[in-house]
Amino acid sequence: QVQLVESGGGLVQPGGTLRLSCAASGSIFAIYAMGWYRQAPGKQRELVAAITQEGHTNYHDSVKGRFTISRGSAKNTVNLQINSLTSEDTAVYYCHADLLDGTSSLYWGQGTQVTVSS
Repeated sequence: QVQLVESGGGLVQPGGTLRLSCAASGSIFAIYAMGWYRQAPGKQRELVAAITQEGHTNYHDSVKGRFTISRGSAKNTVNLQINSLTSEDTAVYYCHADLLDGTSSLYWGQGTQVTVSS
Protein backbone atom coordinates (compact mmCIF):
# COMPACT_ATOMS: atom_id res chain seq x y z
CA GLN A 1 0.00 0.00 0.00
CA VAL A 2 1.27 3.43 -0.94
CA GLN A 3 0.92 6.47 1.28
CA LEU A 4 1.44 10.14 0.56
CA VAL A 5 2.19 12.33 3.55
CA GLU A 6 2.14 16.11 3.26
CA SER A 7 3.72 18.66 5.56
CA GLY A 8 4.37 22.37 5.72
CA GLY A 9 0.95 23.98 5.72
CA GLY A 10 -0.10 26.66 8.17
CA LEU A 11 -1.17 30.23 8.72
CA VAL A 12 0.79 32.91 6.93
CA GLN A 13 0.36 36.62 6.31
CA PRO A 14 -0.27 38.02 2.85
CA GLY A 15 2.98 38.29 0.95
CA GLY A 16 4.54 35.51 2.99
CA THR A 17 6.07 32.22 1.95
CA LEU A 18 5.52 28.54 2.67
CA ARG A 19 7.15 25.33 1.62
CA LEU A 20 5.03 22.23 1.28
CA SER A 21 6.54 18.77 1.14
CA CYS A 22 5.12 15.41 0.19
CA ALA A 23 6.69 12.02 0.68
CA ALA A 24 5.47 8.86 -0.99
CA SER A 25 6.18 5.55 0.69
CA GLY A 26 5.29 1.94 0.15
CA SER A 27 5.70 -0.53 -2.68
CA ILE A 28 6.57 1.92 -5.44
CA PHE A 29 8.28 0.73 -8.60
CA ALA A 30 8.21 4.05 -10.40
CA ILE A 31 6.64 7.48 -10.14
CA TYR A 32 5.43 8.97 -13.39
CA ALA A 33 4.43 12.33 -11.95
CA MET A 34 3.71 14.06 -8.68
CA GLY A 35 1.81 17.22 -8.11
CA TRP A 36 -0.18 19.48 -5.87
CA TYR A 37 -3.86 20.26 -6.08
CA ARG A 38 -5.83 22.62 -3.91
CA GLN A 39 -9.45 23.02 -2.94
CA ALA A 40 -10.85 26.20 -1.47
CA PRO A 41 -14.21 26.27 0.33
CA GLY A 42 -17.05 26.07 -2.16
CA LYS A 43 -14.72 25.51 -5.10
CA GLN A 44 -13.62 22.55 -7.14
CA ARG A 45 -10.24 20.94 -6.62
CA GLU A 46 -7.74 22.34 -9.10
CA LEU A 47 -4.26 21.44 -10.23
CA VAL A 48 -1.68 23.87 -8.87
CA ALA A 49 1.58 22.36 -10.09
CA ALA A 50 2.95 19.05 -11.30
CA ILE A 51 6.32 17.55 -12.18
CA THR A 52 7.02 14.47 -14.26
CA GLN A 53 9.77 11.91 -13.75
CA GLU A 54 11.62 13.66 -16.58
CA GLY A 55 11.44 16.91 -14.69
CA HIS A 56 8.85 18.65 -16.84
CA THR A 57 6.69 21.04 -14.84
CA ASN A 58 3.22 22.43 -15.28
CA TYR A 59 1.55 25.25 -13.35
CA HIS A 60 -1.88 26.76 -13.00
CA ASP A 61 -1.87 30.20 -14.57
CA SER A 62 -2.72 31.88 -11.27
CA VAL A 63 0.45 30.63 -9.56
CA LYS A 64 3.03 31.01 -12.34
CA GLY A 65 5.98 33.01 -11.11
CA ARG A 66 5.03 32.51 -7.46
CA PHE A 67 4.98 28.73 -6.96
CA THR A 68 7.84 26.38 -7.74
CA ILE A 69 7.55 22.61 -7.72
CA SER A 70 10.64 20.47 -7.41
CA ARG A 71 11.69 16.96 -6.57
CA GLY A 72 13.05 16.62 -3.08
CA SER A 73 16.50 15.37 -2.21
CA ALA A 74 14.98 12.27 -0.65
CA LYS A 75 13.60 9.62 -2.95
CA ASN A 76 9.93 9.89 -3.88
CA THR A 77 9.45 13.36 -2.45
CA VAL A 78 8.22 16.57 -3.97
CA ASN A 79 8.27 20.13 -2.68
CA LEU A 80 6.18 23.17 -3.45
CA GLN A 81 7.74 26.54 -2.71
CA ILE A 82 5.02 29.16 -2.39
CA ASN A 83 5.90 32.85 -2.49
CA SER A 84 3.90 36.08 -2.44
CA LEU A 85 0.88 34.42 -0.90
CA THR A 86 -2.52 36.06 -1.19
CA SER A 87 -5.87 35.30 0.37
CA GLU A 88 -6.83 33.61 -2.90
CA ASP A 89 -4.28 30.91 -2.12
CA THR A 90 -6.15 29.85 1.02
CA ALA A 91 -7.15 26.22 0.52
CA VAL A 92 -6.44 22.65 1.47
CA TYR A 93 -3.47 21.50 -0.58
CA TYR A 94 -3.34 17.86 -1.64
CA CYS A 95 -0.37 15.91 -2.87
CA HIS A 96 -1.04 13.63 -5.83
CA ALA A 97 1.03 10.88 -7.40
CA ASP A 98 0.69 8.91 -10.60
CA LEU A 99 2.82 5.86 -10.04
CA LEU A 100 3.44 2.17 -10.61
CA ASP A 101 2.86 -0.04 -7.60
CA GLY A 102 2.19 -3.25 -9.48
CA THR A 103 -0.41 -1.47 -11.57
CA SER A 104 -0.59 2.12 -12.66
CA SER A 105 -2.30 3.90 -9.83
CA LEU A 106 -3.26 7.34 -8.61
CA TYR A 107 -2.84 8.30 -4.98
CA TRP A 108 -3.81 11.30 -2.88
CA GLY A 109 -2.52 12.62 0.39
CA GLN A 110 -4.77 13.65 3.24
CA GLY A 111 -4.26 17.35 2.56
CA THR A 112 -2.64 20.20 4.42
CA GLN A 113 -4.35 23.50 5.20
CA VAL A 114 -2.85 26.74 3.95
CA THR A 115 -4.47 29.88 5.32
CA VAL A 116 -3.40 33.34 4.22
CA SER A 117 -4.63 36.01 6.57
CA SER A 118 -3.43 39.09 8.38
